[in-house]
Amino acid sequence: MLNQKNAKMAPVVLVTGGAKRVGAAIAKRLHHEGWRVAIHYRASADEATALAATLNASRADSAIIVQADLLQTATLGALIEQVVAAYGQLDALVNNASTFYPTAVAEFTDADWTTLIGSNLKAPLFLAQAAAPHLKAASGCIVNITDIHAELPMAGYLIYNVAKAGLRGLTRALARDLAPEIRVNAVAPGPIEWPDDGQISAVERDRILDHVPLKREGGTAQIAEAVKYLVCDANYVTGQTINVDGGRSIAL
Repeated sequence: MLNQKNAKMAPVVLVTGGAKRVGAAIAKRLHHEGWRVAIHYRASADEATALAATLNASRADSAIIVQADLLQTATLGALIEQVVAAYGQLDALVNNASTFYPTAVAEFTDADWTTLIGSNLKAPLFLAQAAAPHLKAASGCIVNITDIHAELPMAGYLIYNVAKAGLRGLTRALARDLAPEIRVNAVAPGPIEWPDDGQISAVERDRILDHVPLKREGGTAQIAEAVKYLVCDANYVTGQTINVDGGRSIAL
């Protein structure tokens, strides 16, 4: 149980993949709400360090960085304990870290399965298991970042689709098993500030946006705002997924 001193301190959130893009936006949004933030990264040490420095400059001792390869399941308990050792509590877990690349039916390998299922589904499960005692003590919550394609698969991304569908199901199952102390919800992004990795061409992006009812690409801020709602405001919401996609999921 939290001691009286820690109970009066600002709440603590761990954001996996928190150094860049959506994860960084989530970390900054919750920090703005007064949370202390543990920014997880695997390889993006420079970005994580810079983000933590910015947050600490605005409020001292309000951000730390923690490194882990989420595919190494045996280390995930230590990751949670590192955050608790630093801040004395854990009030929320945001499973944002993700691996995304295509896997054609005729070409995928066992390594693809290990990587895509591991980062998108297995790691969130084992992190939830490790975090559960601390979240229960804090009456805390978990937010998983899924994908609108968890329901309606994207062609050519077989294993990724399966992983995100599993994460959506995991959200509902954990919500049932961790209630009443811990709420578990998800946010499913649609077309959100595509990374410049060449996977989706400009032509394909235009085609996708043409089918988005709101006719525009979303931003990381919209995802962060939905996470903020589920973490900070939605105290009677569990087992739910919020699609943040400009209506794309009703026009697939």
